[in-house]
Amino acid sequence: MRPMRVAQRPGQWVMRTMRRRWGLLAALALALAGPATARGTESLDSMAERTRACTACHGEQGRAGPDGYYPRIAGKPAGYLHNQLRNFAAGQRHYEPMARLLATMDDTYMRQIAEHFASQHPPFAPPVPARLPAERRARGEALARRGDPSLGIPACADCHGERLTGVEPHVPGLLGLPLDYLNAQLGAWLNAQRRARPPDCMAEVVRRLPHPDLVAVTGWLASQPVPADARPAPRPGRPPSDPAWHCGSAPELSRADRTQP
Repeated sequence: MRPMRVAQRPGQWVMRTMRRRWGLLAALALALAGPATARGTESLDSMAERTRACTACHGEQGRAGPDGYYPRIAGKPAGYLHNQLRNFAAGQRHYEPMARLLATMDDTYMRQIAEHFASQHPPFAPPVPARLPAERRARGEALARRGDPSLGIPACADCHGERLTGVEPHVPGLLGLPLDYLNAQLGAWLNAQRRARPPDCMAEVVRRLPHPDLVAVTGWLASQPVPADARPAPRPGRPPSDPAWHCGSAPELSRADRTQP
C-alpha cells in the first residue's frame, strides 16, 4: 500500500521542483501582476494570458499539473478559490511560490482570477484504480457517503455535496483529484500547514480520523469517476448529520434553510 503523504512530498523533490519552475514563474508573474501594456492587444490582456503563471503549474485552463501534486482549479467554486488565494497570501497555507506570486496582488484582482478559473470546464483525466483491499475501499466509501458517528465524523457528502462535486460558493469538489494531492492536503491540516477560518472543520476531521481511515477515504475518492456534469451544487443539499458542526470558511453549510436539491 502506498504510504500516506504528510504535509508535502519529500524535501528534495520539493526543492528540485521549485528550482525548475521558479525561473518560468518569475517571468510569468509579470503577466499575472496586472493588465499587459507592452503591446496593448486584447489577446495579451485576456485573463487566459494574465494567468499563465497559474497554468504553468496547474495545467492549461487549470485542469491540473501532470505530476499529481498541483491540483485542478478549473471549475472550482469562485468563493473557494478566492479564499485559497487569500490564505496563501496571509500564510494560512504554506507554499513559497504561491506566496510570492500573491505578495503584491490586491484582493479585487485575486477575486477576478478566482472567477476566471471557476468558469473553466476542461475535461477530467480518468481516475486511477485504488490500490487498496476491498475492505479498505468499502471503509473509504462509507466515510465519504455516511461518515462515522462513533468517531463524530460527518460524511464528506454532508459538506461537499451528494455527488462530491462541491457546493457553491465555498466548498470544493473532491472527485478528479490525484491521490498524492488529497493525502498531502489532509497531512497539511494534520500538521497545521494548512488552516482555514475558524472553526476549522477540516482540521477537526483529520484530528479525529485514524490514519488507516485517512488512507481509505483518499484512496476511494481518488479512484472514483467524475460525473458528466461536474459543476458544484448551487446550494447545500441534505442536512448535516451533526447540526452542531460548523465550518468558518463555508458558513452556508450551517444555515437552517438547507433544502434538498
